[in-house]
Amino acid sequence: MAYRKVCASRGSAAISQDLESEGLQMASLDMEWEMEKELEEPGGLDHFQLEHRPMETSSSGAMDPDLEPIQPSASPHGRFQRLQEDPNYTSHFSRTMPKSQRRSGACIAKYLLAGAGVFFLGLLIGLYTHRAEKQPEISNQSTDLLERVVQSITAEKIQALQREFQATTSEEDRVKGLAQKWEELGLKNVQLSSYNVLLSHPGPRPNTIVDMTTKHCYLPSGHSCDTWGNPSYSTEQLFAMATYSAVGTLEAEVVDVQYGSSEDLRRIRAEMNVTNKIAVLKLGQAPLLYTLSRLAEMGFGGSLLYVEPCDVITEQEIWWKAFGVTLNPGGDPSTPDYPSTDRSYRADRRNLTSLLVQPISTSLAKVLLYAPAMGIGRPCVPLAMTPPSERKIVNLTIGSRTSYGKVHNVVGYLRGKINPDRYVLVGGRHSSWYEGTTADWSGSAAAVTQIIESITAQARAGWQPDRTIVFCSWGGSALGNIGSFEWGEENRLVLESRAVAYVSLHSPVRPRGPQSTASPSLLQLASDIGKKQVKSCTEAKGCPDLNVSSLQSPVALDFFSSHLAVPALEFAFSANPTERAHFLSEAFFPSESLLAETLDPAFRLHEAVAKMTAEAILRLSTDPVLPFYPLDIALDIQNKLKDDPLSRPDLLAAAASLRDNSSFFQSEIMRPANDPKERDPSHVRMLNDVLRDLEKSFLVSSPPPGFSRNILYGLNTQTPGFAILKAAQEEPDRSSVDQSLSQVSNSISSAEKLVYSGLELFENDPEDSSY
Repeated sequence: MAYRKVCASRGSAAISQDLESEGLQMASLDMEWEMEKELEEPGGLDHFQLEHRPMETSSSGAMDPDLEPIQPSASPHGRFQRLQEDPNYTSHFSRTMPKSQRRSGACIAKYLLAGAGVFFLGLLIGLYTHRAEKQPEISNQSTDLLERVVQSITAEKIQALQREFQATTSEEDRVKGLAQKWEELGLKNVQLSSYNVLLSHPGPRPNTIVDMTTKHCYLPSGHSCDTWGNPSYSTEQLFAMATYSAVGTLEAEVVDVQYGSSEDLRRIRAEMNVTNKIAVLKLGQAPLLYTLSRLAEMGFGGSLLYVEPCDVITEQEIWWKAFGVTLNPGGDPSTPDYPSTDRSYRADRRNLTSLLVQPISTSLAKVLLYAPAMGIGRPCVPLAMTPPSERKIVNLTIGSRTSYGKVHNVVGYLRGKINPDRYVLVGGRHSSWYEGTTADWSGSAAAVTQIIESITAQARAGWQPDRTIVFCSWGGSALGNIGSFEWGEENRLVLESRAVAYVSLHSPVRPRGPQSTASPSLLQLASDIGKKQVKSCTEAKGCPDLNVSSLQSPVALDFFSSHLAVPALEFAFSANPTERAHFLSEAFFPSESLLAETLDPAFRLHEAVAKMTAEAILRLSTDPVLPFYPLDIALDIQNKLKDDPLSRPDLLAAAASLRDNSSFFQSEIMRPANDPKERDPSHVRMLNDVLRDLEKSFLVSSPPPGFSRNILYGLNTQTPGFAILKAAQEEPDRSSVDQSLSQVSNSISSAEKLVYSGLELFENDPEDSSY
């Protein structure tokens, strides 16, 4: 079968005519196609499996016969046929049924009988040849790499590794121990990298809030300042802070701004002058950096942050606890957008906001707001300020400090055989909000190390991935993903051309916030893996449902997904994944350092996350064609624009055109497995580069603060459109809307051109004189 070039001038009629003329050529492939489609049904190959193939049957010539390549799994929609989710949708690239298929029943029966005869004759010849060559039988057990890797990952091993890591005392000892462990397991070229970066620390005494009416001094938790020095919670009080906040003292009136939404801020602006006042802000419904930037623009001088009790109604123990947040969008603040090397210029950026920002407990917020209730009752009663007889004036003092210190990373490589210059990045962490909260990071480090142990065991037996797997453990994660940003910035040029995916294990089990996250390219892969693993986990030990979305989360803000638009995914279980509290993952409660063990005492959830992550790594590193789905991106764009009041006819037309091209790109006609020419390594490599680079079209240079630069990530299910369009609507200047619309339009156009270039990769039309 020859692929035909898709030209806009030809239209669907021309394509149908070409296909009709190929009917006789394609008739011999129809039976093979039907067999492949049967195998791709969910009941046929429920899970992708490995199989040895004789050397002569691999037309790519890429896989070594001694290796055990992973075959692409069949999604419920087919590997390259995820189409027509809208039943009323008609693709412009419809395929006309060849005339040869409109035969009489008698002719069809003759062909079937003849084909069956040829099939059985070939089967007998093949069986005789197979026996003559005396090829050894290969057991199913030895060919199923995935099953072996997954079965070797157990909760007991992860728990043992976590206990081993908890024995370390300092970050430097921690990274040395990790590097040694990874080398012992078989990773090659394990590297330790250190960066001298600007770090934010608490001062010698905790920050305080003084009620000027009663002259009572409060710690961030709501305890009296007189209790400072109590060893049971003194460290927690110190680290109840906003890193990189402005420092100093501010005496001002407190203003209840609720969640800081557009409606809240318009109401407050109409009621009062807020210059140098202190906003009392609820976390959870928008990125913190975005809301704080809007408060600063309005003229506020400070902000007290707290958690709405109705958002964590099942976690009443945290109503009386303070927490920490970071105001760092990523990396070393003193070297924005470039690495912190010895010769780098250092900017003076000790404070990343003009506001004095301080997190406080919910109980203290109730006192400052004169709130009559605190989430008690059914339905839950949200906190809100009751108009008092006099204004509430407080004195806010923040004494945090900044200084330069070391952040360490550990990076190890498992080299690929066919495409060693294509990287699948796997990232965990080995740092917490402050020293002593080992359980906060050790679950991540233990899960990554257990995956390394399982995969390298197969490598020692002779298996090798197609693409290189790069295992990473990052330092400085809680302060703004500093370690991953610095390593990424230092290796930007290499990663831009070589990184194909980023798999995160930042927090396998978390008390609140989003569950699993995947960029649109990987959403179907993550969903398929999640459904399969959660089903087996539920049948065996019991696991909650796993929701996978493309909403903004910590992995969407990491360097690789936000700055390089590398397709990313992260599996995680959340005890409170409610949409109301989507951005509560930005708050770190020090007392939660052991909460992961409370949520998962038997480590069964850690085991399930590690198994799902391992399967994703194997698929991404070994599938001949990367398991990315361009049509999912096109469908997501159409859904974002469908009900957006800013949407224009030209945007809708561009989105429809992208969907048409993407649907044809993923259609039965363009399936790589059906043409031997596509099995040529150079063709497959070019196809994979198109799939890998598609999300790069949706990078913007200057998104609103706290937003991912990859505009494909949404904020929440309540605002399904493009987040940058939603933010532009809240700006008084119309030019912001026009600029955001232009960014969306250019992104769609760029993506369509890339998809079209993918179609042209398989052009071999001899009648086209332009080639």
